Formats: sequence, C-alpha cells, structure tokens
Amino acid sequence: MQKEQLITTLEGLGLTENESKVYLASLILGPATVLKISRAAEIKRTTVYAVVESLKQKGLMSIEVRGFKKLFVAENPDQLETILTQRNNLFRKTFSQFKELYNISGEDDDSIKYYDGLSSIKTVYERILTEIRPGGEYLTYGNSQDWLALDEKYFLKYMKQRAERSRMINYPIKLLLVNSERARKIKRQEKNFNFTVKLLPKGKTFTSNVVITRQRLVIHQLITPTRAVVITNKSAIETQRELFYVIWDSIND
Repeated sequence: MQKEQLITTLEGLGLTENESKVYLASLILGPATVLKISRAAEIKRTTVYAVVESLKQKGLMSIEVRGFKKLFVAENPDQLETILTQRNNLFRKTFSQFKELYNISGEDDDSIKYYDGLSSIKTVYERILTEIRPGGEYLTYGNSQDWLALDEKYFLKYMKQRAERSRMINYPIKLLLVNSERARKIKRQEKNFNFTVKLLPKGKTFTSNVVITRQRLVIHQLITPTRAVVITNKSAIETQRELFYVIWDSIND
C-alpha cells in the first residue's frame, strides 16, 4: 500500500506512471543495472532505457560507471521539492491569466452545470466553502450515512473544514438529516462541528444530498451513478431555501 501511495504522489508531481515506478525502484535499489531496475519496477527492460533518459532530463537520475558496468542512480528526493517549486512558480505566473479567461466567460446567474464522478463533485463542495461570505448560510438536507459512505475520510475532513470556516466568518450551518444511527451520532457532535442538526421523522429518506447557499443550489445524487447538478438561478435557490425552512420550523428538537 505504501508503495502505491508513493507512486501516486510522484504522479501528482507530474511524473508518468513508468517514471514513478522506475524512480521509486531506483531509490530502493541504490545504484543498479537496468535489468535490476526493470525487475523491481516490473517494466520491460527496453522501456526502462527510455524512462531513465526521461528522468535524467528531469534531474531525477544519473549514471555511475564502476569498472565496465554502467549503473543508474536515483537522485536525492530533494530534487522532487525543486520540481514542485518550479511547478508552483509556473502556476503562479499563469494563474491570473486563467482567472481572466474565467471572468470573461463568466458564470451566468441562471446556469445549470452537471458534474459526474466523485472527484469532480468534491470540487463543488470545496468551492462552496471558499465562496461563502459573512452573512451567508449553509443549509443541507440528505442522508448522512450514504453521503459519508462515498468517502468517509474525505467528508469527515470536509466537515471539519466547514466548521473552521463557519467559525472564522460566522455563518450558520443547518442540517436536516434522515433519521439513522449515523445521523444521531452526528447530532451529538453539534458543538464539535459548529452546526445545528434536526432529524427528519423516521421512515423518511433521500437518495440525494442537497446543499443550499446564497450562491448556489447543489443536488448531489448519492446512488450510482454519482453525479451532481449545480444551479445558480436566484429564484430556484430562494425557493429551495424557503422549503428548507418550512421543514426545519416544523420539526421540534
């Protein structure tokens, strides 16, 4: 598992899958022949030659000659930090241009956008936190058990980040949850996560998680296929907000 995580990290730095495998194998082996690297990385020997050359160009491998043997050596992992710094510097130089392009295209007040797959949906949740301003609010109703089951580690972390942000800029978080064992546990953690929870009457359920803010309405389908619809129409948002409070006010703690 650790090896897979390291390879994933290397790929995140811009290395290809083969480059990641070869570099990691070389780190473990120390100075080694292409044959040994090939076996350790589980990549064809002929492919390793090209990969090594690519890693040399990135400053991540070098050649060491011992007698008549040519050995390949992984450079110090400090070089990975250098690569990351270079990528960050490049991003900072071009970020303003991306923002300009985005502002030109704009986001229509009546837009409806679709997001497929959990990774893209996570970006929707993250954006919600960055755009809420003082005086805003975070309202949601749904099935917390099914929502957390999609990626419990990620969404628990998200709940903590949401709590931190709400404390920082002072906005309320209100949750209407399907009555389940997990929802009851979440209700007992109101102070920890800085939210207020009300449980729906037993027997009621949802197959979607709905989030309402001043900026957008998010309908996140929890069943397969996992997808989300994001609506920025002010009228639709306000209607859903009013319906939320009709239900909220009808439930006594």
